[in-house]
Amino acid sequence: MCTTVSEVMTTDPITVAPDTGYKQISALLAKQRISAVPVVDHSGTPVGVVSEADLLARLRGPRPVLLAGHHARDESRKAKALLAKDLMTAPVVTIEAGASLSAAAVRLIKKDVRRLFVVANGKLVGVVSRRDLLSMFRRPDEEIRGEIERDILAGTLWVAPGQASVTVADGVVTLLGRLDNRGAVERAGALSSEVPGVVDVRNRLDFVWDDDVIRPASLGI
Repeated sequence: MCTTVSEVMTTDPITVAPDTGYKQISALLAKQRISAVPVVDHSGTPVGVVSEADLLARLRGPRPVLLAGHHARDESRKAKALLAKDLMTAPVVTIEAGASLSAAAVRLIKKDVRRLFVVANGKLVGVVSRRDLLSMFRRPDEEIRGEIERDILAGTLWVAPGQASVTVADGVVTLLGRLDNRGAVERAGALSSEVPGVVDVRNRLDFVWDDDVIRPASLGI
């Protein structure tokens, strides 16, 4: 089961140093068939990223300085840049190796980027792309069903055999049966939705008694 970024990321990513030249970067992107490369300092800390778009600024040419806003000034700088430290976009968008896959997906969308550079203790350890995250949805339905039955219903909620059933079709989980209380029903649905490969959860579980009415309000439960 894949639960963290470190489990789906590409390790040992290709990098360049701040003083790597324009032509070297261009050749590297073409040779490796990648669209961007992180710039790391001598300690292995990512300080920026050079993309094909950054390199193409040279072809667009510098903008008139008098009309230049912040973005235009960046474009003008990149149009004349010769080294990675001047070409790069900074800060680089990173995520911790131990972050969840859902957190990575949210960050990709929020930052509107194709990839996140993965760090551990501030050092670059990998790269995770949209495609890497989507790989978890290729997980077989039977594997998903087995994990929910074993780890969530039996292992976490102590649901007795036959008390509930799980079916999975194209990543859509359906929970049926009757648990002891509302809290267990809610947890079953929430935990199932976090299982890698799950597209949606249809929680049709019923409960014997409603523990919502006796939860102490003072405890915020």
